[in-house]
Amino acid sequence: MNKTFIIIQREFMNRASKKSFILLTILMPFIFAATVLLPVMLAMVKSDEAKEVVVVDQTGKYLSQFQDNESYHFVPGSEMKEEYRTDTSGVSAVVMITDDLIKDPSAAVIYSRKEIPNSLSRIVNEALNTQIRHDKLIHYNIPQLQDIMKDFDQTYSIRTVKWSEDGSVQESNSGLATASGMILTILIYIFVLSYGGMVMQSVMEEKTNRIVELMVSSVKPFQLMIGKIIGIGLVGIVQLCIWGIMLTAILAVAGSMLGIAALQSPDTAQMMAMEAPTSDAASLVAALHNLNLAKMGTLFVLNFVGGYLIYASIFAAIGASINEQEDSQQFIMPITLLMIFALYAAIASGDNPDGPLAQWCSMIPFTSPIVMMVRVPFDAPMWEILLSLVILYGTALGMIWIAGKIYRIGILMYGKKPSLKEMMKWITYK
Repeated sequence: MNKTFIIIQREFMNRASKKSFILLTILMPFIFAATVLLPVMLAMVKSDEAKEVVVVDQTGKYLSQFQDNESYHFVPGSEMKEEYRTDTSGVSAVVMITDDLIKDPSAAVIYSRKEIPNSLSRIVNEALNTQIRHDKLIHYNIPQLQDIMKDFDQTYSIRTVKWSEDGSVQESNSGLATASGMILTILIYIFVLSYGGMVMQSVMEEKTNRIVELMVSSVKPFQLMIGKIIGIGLVGIVQLCIWGIMLTAILAVAGSMLGIAALQSPDTAQMMAMEAPTSDAASLVAALHNLNLAKMGTLFVLNFVGGYLIYASIFAAIGASINEQEDSQQFIMPITLLMIFALYAAIASGDNPDGPLAQWCSMIPFTSPIVMMVRVPFDAPMWEILLSLVILYGTALGMIWIAGKIYRIGILMYGKKPSLKEMMKWITYK
């Protein structure tokens, strides 16, 4: 056992001391934070001057529907002028309406010297559709049509509240739960695949360089394999912990600087949501604080470790069985496809976390670490979570045992590339 600890320490220090690891560990939280905050910051930046859009409405009934905003200023035009085609006109686009759109839907066109932005197309379509609906309703001779249209155009979004175990109510948000589950799912997918690949790469390098022949003279092959798997896995866990701490601190500082209300206390957020039920921001803040982050974090670590042990043992067996990097493709492809299937199953399960696909895939040990994390924010039954973990870790132990059998034979074999049939025979050797 002491030799196993020495191997674990060697593998851990060999990777944790690399400049690339240190640099990636420090920079990645800033990249994650930038990915989250940059779209928000850019969305807050508005153009200093609204773009001018000329509306040439020859029917005279659509112009009133065009309302100015921070991005566009709509001005009426009598006719299409030649100067609109030049850069010196200062006109960004021209909306030309030549006839009643109910009679001729093709009678409206947007002209511009550049590609039409989606934001402008959306505004124009909304304005035209509003008038078209109004014109259609006029034919029914409905009294007080304007008041009816104002009421009709108002939208409603219902609040979602869930009961806690003690019967109290808590603000919830399905979109937030789905997003948090998907983030954890993608992290597990990336880390299991990347760190499992590191195990295979490490085994192949030592086998190619013939270093392993010296190592197995003083340590058992199984101890060598376990030491590699645990040592590299600890590197991943430490990196995840550092990223979590740094990312939380970065988002907290950035949030306070940008005035994001998500940093308020849970009680304050809950009061805001109850006192102002129409505030989407307040409800979102309350739902964020009502997520069981401790439970999600614990299950994330457990599923990450279990999934890593399964796939790392498979990668270790593959690395010990082959001699060239090119030979690994035929073995890696099925594993990669299996993990891609698990990721797609997790994405599909986001809309139905208690459906048959989500339930079955959260029990299959090769997909459960990825799929289960989507179900956790939606309060999956505890017995299903526990059963999934039992199957996961039971399979992990079995895969480690099988990988150990293959590893002890394959690590010292050179030249011929083994087939799957030969590798199955290695498992039965005593």
